[in-house]
Amino acid sequence: MLGEFNKRLQKLMPILTPASLIAGVLLEDAGGRLLFLVPWLFAFMTFAGSLSMNFHGLRSFVKYPWVILFTIAFLHILMPVWAYFISSLLFDDHLLTIGFVLSVAVPTGITSFIWASICRGHLPLCLSIILIDTILSPIVLPLLVHFVVGEKIAINTMAIMLDLLWMIVLPSIAAVLLNEWTKGKINETLGKKLAPFQKLSLFLIVGINSSAIAPFLKNITWEIVWIIVVVMLVAICGYSMCLVLGHFLFKDFDIISTVVFTGGMRNIAVGVVVASTYFPAKVVMPVVFGMLFQQILASQFSRILEKYKEKFFSDGGALNHEESSLVR
Repeated sequence: MLGEFNKRLQKLMPILTPASLIAGVLLEDAGGRLLFLVPWLFAFMTFAGSLSMNFHGLRSFVKYPWVILFTIAFLHILMPVWAYFISSLLFDDHLLTIGFVLSVAVPTGITSFIWASICRGHLPLCLSIILIDTILSPIVLPLLVHFVVGEKIAINTMAIMLDLLWMIVLPSIAAVLLNEWTKGKINETLGKKLAPFQKLSLFLIVGINSSAIAPFLKNITWEIVWIIVVVMLVAICGYSMCLVLGHFLFKDFDIISTVVFTGGMRNIAVGVVVASTYFPAKVVMPVVFGMLFQQILASQFSRILEKYKEKFFSDGGALNHEESSLVR
């Protein structure tokens, strides 16, 4: 019964994800009161998604240094440059340019781990990218902001690391220990039963976090509409560029899907805090509007990756012989 329910949720994710976002905006007050649940939901989702991992998989962190370097370079060099170019071209407002650069300069999103799990990505690699990128963020983010606006900012590194420790590291370690202790049986018994609740938790997180953008949508102007459209285009570019570059650089589907989600998603909560603390409200808009599309695009690209896998991968792991020649 739970297995069938999980399959239905998987098929309905492109519909239920935006529906959760709309519900969060409409139920702004309720979402605000439920913010305390987000870390717990994240921790549960990470635990459920990590039950298939073992220590052998964790040792593979050191096998993919170039994948990690590519993803971090994409996150903090290529995308900020692209966002700066697009925003400067389309808007005659330096504050909006700062906002667009900041929206893509923040660390990769924690939920990229969840989407990588749903799409059968490389979970140890995904986890290592998230942790390394977050550790580097107190250095990388201030440098990028200084380059754009000439101001140095301070980030509470300890708070970010503690959040990651609680939401990702500890649940992952607990799941891996259970997997090793049961010799993989835990994933077949408990893991499959938790899968639908993992997706339901994601919908709750989307709804709760989207309540934060409700105040910005009460007085819509054409400028705000145009900002929202450009935010969507920049977000689509992030996912699309990762898929295209990943296709030509890497041979394994699990690595490509991991790069797509870690390169496409952002920890927008960090960006909102930085923007609202150090800059005028106009800078906040491109950052906070990212919440409108991040999870929706993740759900859409999960379907795109399924079709991509069917077209280019014959065994679900390596590229077809004809395509593998492109990446050698």
